[in-house]
Formats: sequence, structure tokens, C-alpha cells
Amino acid sequence: MDEVDRNILAELQSDGRLTVTELAERVRLSVSPCHRRLRALERSGAISGYHARLDAGVLGLTFEALVFVTMRYEDRETVAAFEQAVTDIPYVLQAQRLFGDPDFLLRVVTRDLAAFQQLYDDRLATLPGVQRLSSTLVMKSVVENRPLPL
Repeated sequence: MDEVDRNILAELQSDGRLTVTELAERVRLSVSPCHRRLRALERSGAISGYHARLDAGVLGLTFEALVFVTMRYEDRETVAAFEQAVTDIPYVLQAQRLFGDPDFLLRVVTRDLAAFQQLYDDRLATLPGVQRLSSTLVMKSVVENRPLPL
């Protein structure tokens, strides 16, 4: 990956709706070489998709919490079952497996506290292998959706 590829990636992180013509202009290439580089970046997996960034507040999802999960059992089957089950919960925006204690960190959004409590009691607490849940409420997001450093 050279400087031109990094420039293409930086421009697309900033605006994923650029046309190939606009992208080529911004990175100072003609359209054909820019298009070839773009396709190569997609094939390599450097670009994994194109997405719209939605505003959770506008959509009524104004309550955010971080939920720390400590597992009772950490055998391969239980962890796999937990990971599969958590992917089926649309209100879990991120789920990360951690080294040490706790075992997982979940980033969760809901409409309000009552919706979070219901999600917590009905879905999160019943996930496979869960021993303990501990949550903290997000006061505000300071850094969010930051582009990857290139």
C-alpha cells in the first residue's frame, strides 16, 4: 500500500459516497487508475464495505450504557454460544472479548432507562454462561466514529 492508496482510503473514510470521478480528482489521479486501485483495495479487504452513519438521537436511541460481562464458564462451547447469542441482539452495537476480568464489554443503546432495564433483565442476563453483569451509563461521547489513522 502506497501513499496514493492511503489517500484514497482517507478520502473514502471522510466521504464514502464519493463517485470514482470525484475520488480521482481529490487524489490527483485519472479515473481509470483510481478505479483500478479502488477495486484492488476492496479485493484486499482494506475496504470492507460502505455504510451510512445514522444519528442514534434522531432515531430515539438516546440511552447508552457499557455493560461488563463476567462469564461463569469460559470453555470454548460456552464462549461461542455467548458470542452467537449476543450477535442476535440489535441493541448491542459493539461486543468485545477482553483479556482478564471482565470477559466481555458490550456497548448498548436503547430508547430510555426502562428499555435498558428490560433488555438487561430479559436478554443480557440470560445470555449463555453469564455469571455477572455490571453496567455504567455513558454521559457523553467525546470521540466517536473516528477514521482509522493512515
